[in-house]
Amino acid sequence: MPPDIHSTAIVDSSAKIGDNCTIGPYCMIGENVSLGDNSNLHSHVVLDGDLTIGEHAEIFPFACIGKQTQDLKFQGDAGDIRIGSNVTIREYVTVNSPTSGEGSTTVGDDCHILAYCHIAHDCRVGNNVVMSNATNLAGHVIVDDHVVFGGLVGVHQFCRIGTMAMVGTHSKIVQDIAPYSLAEGNPAFPKTVNKVGMERNGLNADDIRKISTAHKKLFRSGLTQEQALTEIKEELGETEELTSLITFVQDSERGLARPRHKTNQ
Repeated sequence: MPPDIHSTAIVDSSAKIGDNCTIGPYCMIGENVSLGDNSNLHSHVVLDGDLTIGEHAEIFPFACIGKQTQDLKFQGDAGDIRIGSNVTIREYVTVNSPTSGEGSTTVGDDCHILAYCHIAHDCRVGNNVVMSNATNLAGHVIVDDHVVFGGLVGVHQFCRIGTMAMVGTHSKIVQDIAPYSLAEGNPAFPKTVNKVGMERNGLNADDIRKISTAHKKLFRSGLTQEQALTEIKEELGETEELTSLITFVQDSERGLARPRHKTNQ
């Protein structure tokens, strides 16, 4: 079926609107926008920039996607914005364009971006991510797959949050959060492993046990990072999850968020 576009919506003639889309009252869609099939814009939604959104997107009133970055270094040449399929974007969400033409701001499939969230320029958000109300990502933040944010979380620029991590409400992230962590605080640090999140994503009991042991070696043992990684490799063997954890730690540019005080566990 052709799209159903409300008479008050303003849709540029060059925009690509998929089949069976609904464009509600007072929406505005720019010329370089591509909206996938079966998507629903409730009302007062703004889509602009070099923006592609996948199928089955549901976008609620007053969301603003693809507008110019807030970065003061912007000089007029914006890159693209790519948002996946089956994404829910709630009220007053903002997703900004990259700062330069070589950049990209991306959001994966099956994400739920709740009210008042902000995704700044050049961020990379993975698949199956939940950003609860008023979570704010500064520029160049990387969020891996299956991450869950509690509400009112702030993330410093260039930080990375590892896969299956959960970040508690009111947390401030200023360093990288290791995969499979349950983190919170100001500044946030991993307090334990995200056991429930791992179970929900299909990890078995042995996988979870190994990750829990690796977490303790990294954050609770008093070992240096290199000593901890060596013991993890020697004692726990190679699994996909442990390999991803080790690689994350080795590649961290801002450094891992760590407990403020060492404890014996």
